[in-house]
Amino acid sequence: MKKETIKQIIRDFHVTALPALKRRSLQVPLDTGKIITLVGVRRSGKTSLLFNVISDLLHKGVPITSILYVNFEDERLDLKTEELDLLLQAWQELYPNMLLDECSFFFDEIQNIAGWDKFVRRIYDRGTKNIFITGSNARFLSSDIATSLRGRTISYEVFPLSFSEYLTFKGVTPDLNSTHSIALINHHLENYLTHGGFPEVIGYDDALRNRVLQEYFNVMIYRDLIERYEIKNLPALKFFLKRIISSATKQFSVNNIYNELKSSGFKISKNLLYDYLEAAVNIYLAQILRKYSSSLVDRELGERKVYVIDTGLLNALDFKFSDDTGKALEQAVFLELKRREKEIYFFKDKSECDFIVKTGFDVTEAIQVSATISDAKTRHRELRGLTECCNRFGLRSGLIITLNGAEEFEHHGIAITVMPLYRWLLQK
Repeated sequence: MKKETIKQIIRDFHVTALPALKRRSLQVPLDTGKIITLVGVRRSGKTSLLFNVISDLLHKGVPITSILYVNFEDERLDLKTEELDLLLQAWQELYPNMLLDECSFFFDEIQNIAGWDKFVRRIYDRGTKNIFITGSNARFLSSDIATSLRGRTISYEVFPLSFSEYLTFKGVTPDLNSTHSIALINHHLENYLTHGGFPEVIGYDDALRNRVLQEYFNVMIYRDLIERYEIKNLPALKFFLKRIISSATKQFSVNNIYNELKSSGFKISKNLLYDYLEAAVNIYLAQILRKYSSSLVDRELGERKVYVIDTGLLNALDFKFSDDTGKALEQAVFLELKRREKEIYFFKDKSECDFIVKTGFDVTEAIQVSATISDAKTRHRELRGLTECCNRFGLRSGLIITLNGAEEFEHHGIAITVMPLYRWLLQK
């Protein structure tokens, strides 16, 4: 019966037209000879990227019958580890003349099946090189890849839309030399900072958008955390996650939350809270930024800040994040640096610098983020942190990203560039 169900799923895919999808900036390669892994938060667009690849293959003349797409969150499958081979059996019975090494496999959310990595490796070792997989849990994918698929994969992280992609989805072609275009860009930037970049909710009204984003959060809690990690203490988990979200862009202390829970009568170990934090990072709900130190131990165990995967999600959960423009800007800059695959930390000594970028062994960029530096006190604070950071790492220039300001000047021997957020986000 399961095999017949799988056959029906395969047939349905082969006779149903692919959805019309807009292109993302990430170009997934077709012919690397490697297993391509897309990992990222739920609803960030991983499936759409798979469909784009399938569309490209069809455009090249690849027959649809040589493409096997399986969504492992399809409730009709309910496969156990030992039943994964039914996928191949069903496909080969449908198309007995199709050679396995001519097939392209697309496995969506495959992490849901224990032992998936050994199955994929067996297909790969039998000669099929066009294998694409997605998942929304970094730990499960990375641990399985590290053991069974080491050296056979290329991984890409998929985030919600960048601002550049957001404008594309809105049908806007930015012209940074046009006053009218810049005004339009800033209008969309305000919405982007408030509503976030999850592709599905672009164009939704406020009520529907918030409802959908809240549902994303519920799925993360119940399916990705409680079910996957077998978490029993739901009240403590919810309290912990709310504290993470309300602390976005701030320094974050598990110990403080432990004391809050303890004083409220919760019985929970501190180690379990660290496990909750790791799980939240693994499913891409939270992202951690560590304080820079030349010592690896200090970096791993020292101070840290927490960010959330999307500002729209923050606001939908009613934390009024949009009321603080500076925090919204900092959140946006953090996520963009992650999209650009930068190795980033924050700097803190006598003063603080929001982001430093490390390239190889060297710190190569220092970035401050502030809604405005028109206020003398704010300007002094931001410049003090930036110049202290630049002097610490031998940098001759630093960047301040603001909402609208633009200027260039020298401060204590450091060349300072003040750049509006929209221009920095749209840099190539």
